[in-house]
Amino acid sequence: MKLRKLQIKDIEGVLSWMKDASVNQFFRFSADAVTAQTVESFIKEAQDTDKNMHLAIVDDSDTYMGTISLKDIDKEAKSAEYAISTCAQVHGTGVAYDATMEILRIAFEDIHLHRVYLNVLEENGRANHFYKKCGFVYEGQFREHLNIRGTLKNLNWYSMLESEFIRR
Repeated sequence: MKLRKLQIKDIEGVLSWMKDASVNQFFRFSADAVTAQTVESFIKEAQDTDKNMHLAIVDDSDTYMGTISLKDIDKEAKSAEYAISTCAQVHGTGVAYDATMEILRIAFEDIHLHRVYLNVLEENGRANHFYKKCGFVYEGQFREHLNIRGTLKNLNWYSMLESEFIRR
């Protein structure tokens, strides 16, 4: 597993998880409107990694397996938001864990951040479990915070500090 910049050849792979109902059921937006053109635009914008770092997770053959991100990188506050989405065929293989450890290494060692945070729907039990396994610390919940397709949803917040990553 390695991380690299997203490339135009990754469009089909990105669409595979975006259109997968087992993944997109937890999206805050409708995946129906996502097209190859909108993914291509996203990939082109992702080439600038100063404020947002969206990287492809690939295997040794450079086959796309998912996208991992540090969003809203704030060098003054020394923080960024983490996100990950992977293709169904790599779920449960350890790829997401390895990619997460690598993006956290980049965040804390290369970019010199102090804090990486994320939020996830309370009902996404698999993701909540994964973030805890990676060492993210549960900070609390925004109750009935998001209106997703007409239903108010709870949002869980997690973070990891540089010192916590070093201790891992």
